[in-house]
Amino acid sequence: MGRLFRSLKTEWVLNTGYRSMVEVTMGIGWYLMTYYNQRRAHAGNDGLPPVAKEEKLKSLSGIS
Repeated sequence: MGRLFRSLKTEWVLNTGYRSMVEVTMGIGWYLMTYYNQRRAHAGNDGLPPVAKEEKLKSLSGIS
C-alpha cells in the first residue's frame, strides 16, 4: 500500500489541488482503475501492469 500511495502522490495528485470532492473522486478513481491497474508497468510483475499479470497467471493455471 505504501508504494501505491507514493505513486499516487508523485504521479497523479495535482500540485494545484482539486476544486471539489467529485473531481478528487473521479481523478483518483481513474488513476487507480485505469492507469495504475491496466497501463502502468510494475517491476514486481515482470514489467507488466497488474491486470496483464493476472491474465497471464490465469492462462498458465487454466483458471478462467
